[in-house]
Amino acid sequence: MIYYNKSGATIAPGNLRRVHHIALNVHDMQASRYFYGNILGLHELTGEEVPATLIDLVAAGKVANFITPDGTILDLFWEPELLPPDPNPEKSFTRAYHLAFDIDRQLFEQAVAVIRENEITIAHGPVTRPTGRGVYFYDPDGLMIEIRCDP
Repeated sequence: MIYYNKSGATIAPGNLRRVHHIALNVHDMQASRYFYGNILGLHELTGEEVPATLIDLVAAGKVANFITPDGTILDLFWEPELLPPDPNPEKSFTRAYHLAFDIDRQLFEQAVAVIRENEITIAHGPVTRPTGRGVYFYDPDGLMIEIRCDP
């Protein structure tokens, strides 16, 4: 579907303040919690930190919440019936390409070493471009993750 502005109504530039959260469906909640919490080092929200609207789902093990360094919430929703990704990782996601995390240049090689030590398959890279350096790999459900730094 192509959207055209038929009415002329728009949200004024600057009215959207920030990304509030990113929600991902995951097949294996424990593997995903380990990946985002232990390997990527994101802080998992627990106890009083859990948003009030998600307390029951978190308590039931159906949702886990992490906070990114810039304050964006990453919600993992357990979907045990989620179909596995296409065996060709290039075809796994058709609408979301990747989730990128920025890292200080001095810490980039250390992050690559952590990925390798955890035997996570690197899809691309490390690559160096005019926009910076990046390494691409997959989370447990096949979503491509990038860790990148400025040049």
